[in-house]
Amino acid sequence: MADSEMVRLGTSLESGGSNPLARWDYSTGVLALAMVRLGEEVHNDSYIQFGTRAVASHVRADGAIQGYLLNDYNLDNIQPGNVLLMALDRGTADDAYTKAVRMLRSQLSTQPRTNEGGFWHKKLYARQMWLDGLYMASPFLAHYAVLFREPVLFGDVTTQVVLMDRHAYDQTTGLYWHAWDETRTQTWADKRTGASPQFWSRAIGWYAMAIVDSLDYLPAKQPGVDRIREIFRRAADGVIRWQDPATNLWWQVTNLGGRRGNYIEASGSAMFIYALAKGVNKGYLPRDRYVVPIVKGYNGLIRHLVKTGADGLLELTQICQSAGLGYSTANGRARDGSFEYYTSEPIVENDPKGTGPFILAGIEIQRLQGGFATAQ
Repeated sequence: MADSEMVRLGTSLESGGSNPLARWDYSTGVLALAMVRLGEEVHNDSYIQFGTRAVASHVRADGAIQGYLLNDYNLDNIQPGNVLLMALDRGTADDAYTKAVRMLRSQLSTQPRTNEGGFWHKKLYARQMWLDGLYMASPFLAHYAVLFREPVLFGDVTTQVVLMDRHAYDQTTGLYWHAWDETRTQTWADKRTGASPQFWSRAIGWYAMAIVDSLDYLPAKQPGVDRIREIFRRAADGVIRWQDPATNLWWQVTNLGGRRGNYIEASGSAMFIYALAKGVNKGYLPRDRYVVPIVKGYNGLIRHLVKTGADGLLELTQICQSAGLGYSTANGRARDGSFEYYTSEPIVENDPKGTGPFILAGIEIQRLQGGFATAQ
């Protein structure tokens, strides 16, 4: 899949490349991060360079990021910074990378917050926390804290995870609502709880990935870490409860499998497989309970959602292009959090929000099943 993505995309993700609309974007960042991790794992510099260029090409020599506006206070804009942090970890001596990640960190210093200290997802989405936002900001903040020796940030990382769990977890299903409105005034928000009305697999996948990736950097004795691991175990239990028995994958609207209009969705499924497999590999989840559903899920992805195109490249199918809450889609449909809304968004192939997690899942599955072969 990584080789296919490099051929398929070429320089289209890079500033100055084949696509004039290329920009600093979390979708690009997810795939770029996966490519860099794969390259580091198998010692293949071409993957590392592809992923790094996709992000770093948008950083100017003075550290400014093309198209980035701090005052948007958009958590989505933090995520690509992970690739720059990884480059700095490898010893890249580029002052522009350091300036860029410091600017992203400065956004989080002044990011608007709920009364309890939760980051607003965007300034545009006042007093709202979204599952997506945990992945966009928390692993970056945890990694930054280690690299720049700012341990006070660890407490903020744990706080975000705990607050999202407090307001979005549903005990009946074991799943997490997509978002929470502190004011309970959004049209999609429950007037009593503030939660959105449906369970979207990709949103839950963002949250699960946020936790396992943040734990890579949080000190084992950091206050709150034990609770985060407990939250992750509870989230994992909920995820495998809703694994489709026919395909071993997950539905777009997680708990309504088989309902007309619902469909097996690739990005959420890949995210779940990645997070669960990494959870087992790291010792957060019991191997005897999870290995079978994880491997069945990965095999289900290969069997049902991966195909070879006419050009010989691997393709990942049935990916929800995007989904959100509030405002309207380009065709005027209200993003009201309903089942009908989530199942109406376009279904596409090879979106980086799917192919990135697919590559990450493959890395963890290989570790789960005995590790990697000799460096390639």
